[in-house]
Amino acid sequence: MKKLIFILLISIVAFPSCKESAKKNDEVITTYYLIRHAEKDRSDASNKNPELTEQGLKRAENWAKYFEDVQFDAIYSTDYNRTKQTATPTAKANKLELQYYNPFTLVIEEFIEKTKGETVLIVGHSNTTPQFVNKILQNTKYEDIADDNNANLYKVTISKNGTTSALSKVDIN
Repeated sequence: MKKLIFILLISIVAFPSCKESAKKNDEVITTYYLIRHAEKDRSDASNKNPELTEQGLKRAENWAKYFEDVQFDAIYSTDYNRTKQTATPTAKANKLELQYYNPFTLVIEEFIEKTKGETVLIVGHSNTTPQFVNKILQNTKYEDIADDNNANLYKVTISKNGTTSALSKVDIN
């Protein structure tokens, strides 16, 4: 009788936890946050790799504060001073190393598979950021960002129910 009660108790404890594990595996959610770099130094038109301005550095710090409740698994940036400087405060806050991507050679299917189930920040440019979102969505939904707009935040979520996206203007300067 004691053995029967013991088996019954083990079953009650074990089987629900197996069900929860299976349920969690079915609910894989990938979330991408995509932003354009902060304000860049425009004092030298011939400089193809400018640093951020003081206002841009402040915006980069403010992005980190804005994202303080988001636990990122990875942070991607193009390999330019302005994008790296924009991403760095958030990467430091999450104790992550920046990972670099080239938007012109990126294979979106491989990127999505590599980041499946993660929460990812991607920092790009006025043209590459909306294009990246469109590639994830497999739809031309968003146009290039105006050159004076550093406030767009795109959020893309991929789950078993499909892919959704939202565009917000985040005035954090």
